[in-house]
Amino acid sequence: MFSSRKHYYDGLGEKDLNELKKPLYAQTRRIREGYIVFALALWACYVRLWRIDQPNSVVFDEVHFGGFASKYIKREFFMDVHPPLAKMMIALVAKLAGFDGSFDFKEIGKEYTEVNVPYVAIRAFCGLLGAAVVPFAYITLRTYNHSMTTSVLTSLMLCYENGLITNNRHILLDSPLLFFTAFTTLSWSLTQKQRPFGPQWHFWLGMTGLGLGCTVSSKWVGLFTIALIGVSTLMQLWKLWGTVHIPIATIIYQVLIRFVLLAVLPLLVYIASFRIHFWILSKSGSGDTFMSIEFQQSLQGASPMEDTAADVMYGSQVWIRHVTTRGGYLHSHPHDYKTGSQQQQITLYPYKDDNNWWIIEKEKSTEHGIDKLEPLRDGDIIRLRHRASGKRLHSHDHKPPVSDDYDYHKEVSAYGYIQLDDDPNDLWRVQVISDDSGDDDTEDEQPKRVKAMGSKFRLLHPKMNCALFSHDIKLPKDWGFGQQEVTCIQNGKLPKTLWYIENTFHEHLPSDAPRVGYKVPGFFSKFMELNKVMWDVNNGLTGSHAFDSRPDAWPLLARGIYFWGTQGRHIYLLGNPIVFWLAALSLTSFFAFKVIILCLARHWRKGIAQHESAALFFAIGWCMHYFPFFLMQRQLFLHHYMPAFYFSVLLFGTLFDVVCTKVGSADAGIVSLCVLRRYTAYLAISIACVVIYIYHCFIPITYGEPWTREACVNGQWRSTWDFDCKL
Repeated sequence: MFSSRKHYYDGLGEKDLNELKKPLYAQTRRIREGYIVFALALWACYVRLWRIDQPNSVVFDEVHFGGFASKYIKREFFMDVHPPLAKMMIALVAKLAGFDGSFDFKEIGKEYTEVNVPYVAIRAFCGLLGAAVVPFAYITLRTYNHSMTTSVLTSLMLCYENGLITNNRHILLDSPLLFFTAFTTLSWSLTQKQRPFGPQWHFWLGMTGLGLGCTVSSKWVGLFTIALIGVSTLMQLWKLWGTVHIPIATIIYQVLIRFVLLAVLPLLVYIASFRIHFWILSKSGSGDTFMSIEFQQSLQGASPMEDTAADVMYGSQVWIRHVTTRGGYLHSHPHDYKTGSQQQQITLYPYKDDNNWWIIEKEKSTEHGIDKLEPLRDGDIIRLRHRASGKRLHSHDHKPPVSDDYDYHKEVSAYGYIQLDDDPNDLWRVQVISDDSGDDDTEDEQPKRVKAMGSKFRLLHPKMNCALFSHDIKLPKDWGFGQQEVTCIQNGKLPKTLWYIENTFHEHLPSDAPRVGYKVPGFFSKFMELNKVMWDVNNGLTGSHAFDSRPDAWPLLARGIYFWGTQGRHIYLLGNPIVFWLAALSLTSFFAFKVIILCLARHWRKGIAQHESAALFFAIGWCMHYFPFFLMQRQLFLHHYMPAFYFSVLLFGTLFDVVCTKVGSADAGIVSLCVLRRYTAYLAISIACVVIYIYHCFIPITYGEPWTREACVNGQWRSTWDFDCKL
């Protein structure tokens, strides 16, 4: 039997034998690749989870995201500038680990041992997501036909990147964000590897769309990833359009399927994350004041807003609410300004309070109440008397307490007393801008009535030629209690001069008078409102922070972020300098690389065509995730650079592979392929050893290990690396 089998193989030619061996080679290669991926994943987990239990206290933004997990578990509504998916994932892990939400995460350094907080499990979850980026990078590069040596080197650079380690091993949103960004990049690369319209092609295209949805549902930075895939898609479709033999039906299908899986699917994931978010956060909480009263009424335990009379009459007692900001109600209290006229303060106050009541008086009326029911109309000139103090809403030629640098802002105060009715500075003209009440009361050809809830109006000051105005500027806390400033502005923008009456009462109104109230909004109304509030609050984060930085400081690692510190130990987010600088070098070398490609002979260019495509994709990925930050005026930190940094490291791997393995091997006469591979391996090992050595140098500030003062001072390679060596 064995002799006959030998005779069979002896009859085959060399070509036939090679064909028979191909499946065996492919299987062996897959097994070897699997071992490498497993080893990289296992080692990345070890590096990120090493001593994950320290410190046993709150670190940096664990204050926020740990606190949000607590609110999810207690189902209390809160407001944050980031979409909910990553926060909900963290909360789910906390819940499964037994957290009851009783720990408040209120300050850095607060020890978790005060209450049984499963912080190790939550941190480990974030660390595992961060560790997955390492094998993802390896598979991505291998998918683009990079050498095994280059792919392992690039993965090790990410594995031993101190900044990623620090950022990934704490309760923060950056590890889920980077996980989904890397997963999306991997899925997109695998899509390019498949035969178009095959099952695998559809699957990985769908995975790309799912990854995009999860990325943007974790942080809005995911919009940059969507832009990257969008640009890459347009480039591919443009190339497809220029291919003559491709049927038009095929192109149409390509456009439609990509639109569905790369645009519609991410949008559905994003919407679904908010649907779950609203379902969990069903109770009133700390975020209520950011939202409209309609939104608040949809939350369990919110202070109910009863229906109010629809008609607004002279003599009515009213609550007047600002339309545009979240400041709340027109308010006064028995405290005076410390500047300007030093008269009684007028502010916006976000809560229900007796000091929010105002009484509508006629221009010449001094009566406490008006017996005759007469409606308030568009164009009427009125006085507004503060019910609690008896003083009237007043403006004059004094500068306001905070916005005193602008001559077009005038102070608004509460001034006078009930019997004083001849002060022209108390007069305000009502100008109705819009009416959503749906009532048609113009049959008598008189000006339109002001309706509670429905009418949005301005209050214009005839003498000062200004409009009652408010914005997000706060009065000083020591005498203005941090309440929102109210001024009278000349030529002010319409939205911030709009007001409406939320509540009204008149003792002579009949009991059967029409009443109106807030309507509980549906899901999409809440979805749109919350996203608008998130956008506004995010743009309002323009204050300074001790460790913030601008984008131009990131590629060369000008400074880091102080996370936590105690006697002799501290955590400072600082990247591995060698990895950062090599990645930055690859960015500057990319354009030189493009020039070199144009100068190469045709048979050389053919060997690196796919690498050129990969380099372009990674370079665009870096640009898309980096340059938009220059347009942002909000607080920025080094951790905002991490997605862009990931693409720059992949770009380094591509250029390293081109220079060391592809260009030289394109012509066998230049250098022996075996010698080339050997020297490439030597260079890769050398770079990896330097990266690992530098990683070890900065272990103390990466993990919060003890560090001597001398070692700390020696570690400050740049004067801008401002970690504290006095600890």
